[in-house]
Amino acid sequence: MTKNIFDASLKTIGLLHVNNESLELINSDAYKAYIKAMYLPKGCKIKVDFHVYQTDGPALFFISPNQVLSIQNMCSESGYFIFYNRDFYCIQIHDEEVACDGLLFNNINNMPMTAVPDQEAMFIKYLFTQLESEFLLKESSHEEMLRTYLKQLLIKSTRLWKQQHLGGALTDQNNDPDAFRHFTQLVEAHYKQKHTVADYADLMLVAPKTLTHKFKRMNLPPPNEVIKNRIILEAKRLLVHTAMTAKEIAYELGYDDPAYFSRLFFIKTGDSPSAFKAKYLGQRNAEETNTVKLKEL
Repeated sequence: MTKNIFDASLKTIGLLHVNNESLELINSDAYKAYIKAMYLPKGCKIKVDFHVYQTDGPALFFISPNQVLSIQNMCSESGYFIFYNRDFYCIQIHDEEVACDGLLFNNINNMPMTAVPDQEAMFIKYLFTQLESEFLLKESSHEEMLRTYLKQLLIKSTRLWKQQHLGGALTDQNNDPDAFRHFTQLVEAHYKQKHTVADYADLMLVAPKTLTHKFKRMNLPPPNEVIKNRIILEAKRLLVHTAMTAKEIAYELGYDDPAYFSRLFFIKTGDSPSAFKAKYLGQRNAEETNTVKLKEL
């Protein structure tokens, strides 16, 4: 398997081709701690956390270290998989450069996929091929060139995400499309301690009704739903990927009353925490069996 990697002074970035040879490695925990970007052609089936995505055309996936990735069906063509750590490039520190935090990563709908229109596919593929070529060079500018291509990928993908998810909002001058990105960033940072719209409105120096109205005007989910969805997503992750009990998870997520948290979980998912865990683990065992069969084909 061809693996290109730069690793120096705690800074790491690497690239793999996505194919049957690399499937098991990508689906393992080997790259869980890294920030990941993946470019796939039409016909792939991907699971990120608890949602399955089908690529109807070329698509990009941006996956945070706290998300769980699984490629369930391979495409007929290979794709590209980039992994890098925060020491190599931290999107929060460099937010003004690429403005992708809250859009490509940790966005309001927990949507990691960005479709790539046919007219943009050539440029996106060019960036990946240039990255791959750069790994072969060992010049003094090697690290910065890798970072430059990565930044171009993030900037271009952010523009595509905005067009696909905020097209109408961007054309209306009365809207404030950056408000929801800021809100999402704050939710990601504080969801374990702050559970109400008023909490985040205070941080954004606006009235709760003003914040809710901004979201409604842009046809976005209500802020309260965004907060609760982020909390429930983390609860699901802790249920199926740790040995924590529902009571421990409730306390971890800032709820002093585990019974109240369990009711909230049931309202949002239709299952009790224990029933959700049993159901998911049963499905995961079936998927792992299918992955083994896929690899054998």
